[in-house]
Amino acid sequence: MEHKLKRILYGGDYNPNQWPREIWKQDMIFFKDAHINTATINVFSWAKIQPEENRYDFSELDDIVDMLSREGYDIILATSTAAMPAWLVKRYPEVARTDYEGRHYRFGERHNACPNSLVFQKYASKLADELAKRYGNRPNVTCWHISNEYGGVCYCENCAKAFRVWLKKKYQTLDRLNEAWNTEFWGHTFYDWDEIVPPNQLGDGLWGGNTAFAGMSIDYMRFNSDGMLDNFKMEKAAIRKHDRKTPITTNLMGTYKELDYFKWAKEMDVVSWDNYPSYNTPWSRVAMTHDLMRGLKNAPFILMEQTPSQQNWQAYNSLKRPGQMRAQSYQTIAHGADSILFFQLRRSKGGCEKFHGAVISHAQTENTRVFREVAELGAELEQLGTKTIGSVNQAEVGMIFDWENFWAVEYTSGPSVNLKYVDQISRYYQYFYDKNIGVDMVSVEGDFSKYKMLVAPVLYMIKDGVKERLEQFVKNGGVLVTTMMSGIVDQSDNVHLGGYPGPLREMAGVWVEEIDALAPTQSNRLVFNDGSESSCGMLCDVIHPETAEVIANYGEDFYQGTPAVTRNAFGSGCVYYIGTVPENAGIGKVLDLAVQERGVHSVIEEETKLEVTVRSTEDADYIFLINFTDEQQKVPESLIGLTDLLTGDAADSTECMKKYDVKLLKKERNSENANE
Repeated sequence: MEHKLKRILYGGDYNPNQWPREIWKQDMIFFKDAHINTATINVFSWAKIQPEENRYDFSELDDIVDMLSREGYDIILATSTAAMPAWLVKRYPEVARTDYEGRHYRFGERHNACPNSLVFQKYASKLADELAKRYGNRPNVTCWHISNEYGGVCYCENCAKAFRVWLKKKYQTLDRLNEAWNTEFWGHTFYDWDEIVPPNQLGDGLWGGNTAFAGMSIDYMRFNSDGMLDNFKMEKAAIRKHDRKTPITTNLMGTYKELDYFKWAKEMDVVSWDNYPSYNTPWSRVAMTHDLMRGLKNAPFILMEQTPSQQNWQAYNSLKRPGQMRAQSYQTIAHGADSILFFQLRRSKGGCEKFHGAVISHAQTENTRVFREVAELGAELEQLGTKTIGSVNQAEVGMIFDWENFWAVEYTSGPSVNLKYVDQISRYYQYFYDKNIGVDMVSVEGDFSKYKMLVAPVLYMIKDGVKERLEQFVKNGGVLVTTMMSGIVDQSDNVHLGGYPGPLREMAGVWVEEIDALAPTQSNRLVFNDGSESSCGMLCDVIHPETAEVIANYGEDFYQGTPAVTRNAFGSGCVYYIGTVPENAGIGKVLDLAVQERGVHSVIEEETKLEVTVRSTEDADYIFLINFTDEQQKVPESLIGLTDLLTGDAADSTECMKKYDVKLLKKERNSENANE
């Protein structure tokens, strides 16, 4: 079912229940002035709408929905199940979570429910049912928002019992489970299902959240992700009893580690997520995460939250500089969003998020820089209309992102504590971002045939079927780039014997004998065949080429002169294997070769420091130009004369774009003249 929005949603989280009603009237005036058209409501209102176990009170929520409907707002209606009311925890303590250290929580905070508590499931499902029964036929309810930012892990007795059931379904016999987890190690053989306990500090916990059996820990992450997803599906089913059409979502959190978002996306009608980069997050990293969220369903997404100014929960909560919020918003749209929504519309006067930015500040006036910028952006988006809605991003490069790999890489003990999955992915993404080459983030189950090139950094876990799918891609002419710590283990974290990179060995044309781990103060050198050099470090594979040709050798240590980077022809394609962690220049050197070999194109021929991103419809390309650099940048020559939809003017060769300047140029398909 396609869920195409009727307009760009612009607004955000609104909590009128925290304010007297005279404030509501003022808010409606403020919001109109800011061109806001959407409000996300009822996110944390469970305690108010169900003050007692057997009593609901929807009177205030009725008034809020009526008010927003009269004013013509799109309403994103949340189910309020992200934080339980005090009476529920007091009466049924088992609904609260137990943490990794084994401490059972009392009432407080949020994300505070055990996903496997039958009591929680009963009351959460009933609440979703009551809300959908009451509001499911309201025309202004544009989207249902289940819970909020699902996250965390519980290790209580509810979860222990549910984990055993999950394991029985997966493995069927204890013999298979013991083999999968290699429990002969340390003599940890299980003789009965009830001997299995969650892998926490009271059981097989080691240091930093790791455990003695990574296979068990990975399974527990799978189980935890599945359990929370079951909660989402439960509330979705309750809503669908009364509302068959309105799209249902929940707000994801980018590269959040603990939930397998590719699996979640299959159950979501539309992906939504919350974007909160810190003061020093590279813009390439932000772009990558947008691409990941778009890639979950290979479709446009909803930006459910960003701050108009500053966060409150990071170590250093810097203000967004003038123009930064606008530029960030257009970057979001450029990479696939059909909304710009803020947390929050009005700044709360108390609680831990009272210093979190908002459209309406504590000064309670429109006469602020933030409000003016929000209003100006709102006017632009209103004028832009539906032009970009439903348009798609196209890419010749697919970058594999896999949550089970994420867990496996970071639950393994060794070889380096500094090896972080997302960091490695983002370092390779940076190359394509700098070159303005479009990238799709894809799962190991994705359609590889759409791409000329696949990049799979740290593809540590090779699950059933992945080897065959990658081989078919390369045999058909694709270029695969992979790296050290790839092809090491199976889905249970047991090593593929016979030499790394295991199932990828024939395709890569190499085998790896040892992996050297370098401390942060140590490094090595890559010496390329043309004599150029690049620093490398962290991990260094000792590589034996079989059918592969050598692209670069190591420059130091006992393995000096041995291969570090190789290329192997396989079928009609080839595999580049990078056996270390090069500096960016070294990554660029190798990827330049791969891109040239396969004929991968940038979205724009000229070199530019502008971020250039394209969304397309059947009739036109919408080209987003954003300057995130500190220097002024000229519009690329090939785009001169195209109409800027934000100003109505043609792009001029004499014009320079300052930091955070944005242009949105329209280029008609199959036409030299892109002007409207």
